[in-house]
Amino acid sequence: MNTKVYVDNLAAITTERELKDLFTAYGNVMDVNIAVDHASHKPRGFGFVTMATPQDARAAILALNGKAIGTCTLTASEAWPHEARASLPNETPDKENLPFSH
Repeated sequence: MNTKVYVDNLAAITTERELKDLFTAYGNVMDVNIAVDHASHKPRGFGFVTMATPQDARAAILALNGKAIGTCTLTASEAWPHEARASLPNETPDKENLPFSH
């Protein structure tokens, strides 16, 4: 079963390839994604690495959480599951049901 790791405090110049290489030392990396701002297309400083097993993810978290990479100190933890959204992505929510909309 794959386990997703949340990685924060990435340097702006960090590439997905570099992040994959860093995590590969602790197990099989299935996927890497660095979050990018939709408007500016600049990295947001965090990303996700999907490891092949929970054991690989734990090993990477233990080794990399708090590790200095260049001028940044990484934060690594198991990612929280993505919760289903209340509406579909292209739907406009009903303003009457939003808090503080009156």
